[in-house]
Amino acid sequence: MQSALQHASHHFPDYVQELIDLLKIQSISTDSAYAGEVRRCAVWMADHMKAIGINKVEVMDTPGHPIVYGEHLVDPSKPTVLVYGHYDVQPPDPLDLWESDPFEPIIKEDGRIVARGSSDDKGQVFIHLKAIEAYLKTDGVPPLNLKFIIEGEEESGSVNLTPFIEKHKELLKADVVVISDTSMFARGVPSITYGLRGLAYVEVKLTGPDRDLHSGMYGGGIHNPLNALAKMIAGLHDEDHQVTIEGFYDNVLDLTQEERDTFAALPFNPAEWAASVGVDVTKTEGEYTAYEGTSARPTLDVNGIWGGYQGEGAKTVLPSYAGAKISMRLVPNQQPDEITAKIKAYFEANVPPTMKLEFKDLHGGKGAIVDTKHPAMQAAAKALEDTYGKKPFFTREGGSIPVVAEFKEILGIDTVLMGFGLDEDAIHSPNESFGQDRFREGILSAIRFLSHYAETPA
Repeated sequence: MQSALQHASHHFPDYVQELIDLLKIQSISTDSAYAGEVRRCAVWMADHMKAIGINKVEVMDTPGHPIVYGEHLVDPSKPTVLVYGHYDVQPPDPLDLWESDPFEPIIKEDGRIVARGSSDDKGQVFIHLKAIEAYLKTDGVPPLNLKFIIEGEEESGSVNLTPFIEKHKELLKADVVVISDTSMFARGVPSITYGLRGLAYVEVKLTGPDRDLHSGMYGGGIHNPLNALAKMIAGLHDEDHQVTIEGFYDNVLDLTQEERDTFAALPFNPAEWAASVGVDVTKTEGEYTAYEGTSARPTLDVNGIWGGYQGEGAKTVLPSYAGAKISMRLVPNQQPDEITAKIKAYFEANVPPTMKLEFKDLHGGKGAIVDTKHPAMQAAAKALEDTYGKKPFFTREGGSIPVVAEFKEILGIDTVLMGFGLDEDAIHSPNESFGQDRFREGILSAIRFLSHYAETPA
């Protein structure tokens, strides 16, 4: 391990330049105009994996964008780690808000690499390639068996990933998954995510009259769909900001007192956190704290609402229809299909007789939670402690990575979420960046993780 650590430190400038080359590829998976660039990125990743010495690499086609698979098997008696990541990126729009070309990476004075995909997820998945390279260039072999699955559709729904995993269960057989597509709690505060929320996403539409009407001629006699939908949405929460849908909390896995004590010890200031997004006070569910509410409690939020006139000035219409998109973040044990059925039942029970309801189930995913005592979690904790000189926190995140639950259901293995991002990285936003300090720390941590986990008793 020591020789690998020294090699990585000595060659870090080379790693940065290689990452810059990767970031120049416009692998925007959601836009078909960039399909050629997405494939070029997959080939680049595969060629790079071969060049650093990984002994089996393949670009595997799917009905959509290709998946890059790699493996380096050294000893069947050793554990096998499956590294997951994605090489595709979000569209860079709006371009006018970027300080530089999103696909011409620049390095800021503070060391941040600014480019689309720098943090999400090219920079973070590259950490693991550099970790195995450090072993291959020094010891000749990594301390355990490694497999890689790097997809090209994460930013466009991963529609072909689950069928790929189901089809290749034997190929992907491993003891644990490692993903670096999450964040640290704060700069210099190492953390490991052990819980993610799931998601249920729906769209509703109420239609009243068959066209927009003059509000002076029809107002007071025809029910306004926007008014009706606003009332239905308002009824989704009570005064304690709890969701009122019948059975919504039935299967919720609540926080333990140990978890609440751990979260309370985190260096989290809710007032500063709220102020960072221009808000004066937080709004939470009951007696839960803002951190608990955003990481480990189920939520319901309206993501968009439309209908009627929205242009400049006034237009006195009674709209024909009103629509809304609603997402629900779910905690482990809540099932997306069950929650979707329950919110559908709520709208069907409350739709006025003056309206027609349309309901769409857009998509969903299950939450996940991993035992912090899992040997791989403990190996990751030791690796981070060695790198940062302090014990990491075990945290939960409010976002969703559906593949974590799918790895558990299909392959029967847990996932270590060892991310090195920060909120300031501005993923999915203009001027996305990734600090070279965290790129380096991530590589050193990944090297140490492989060594520590290799020592786990069979």
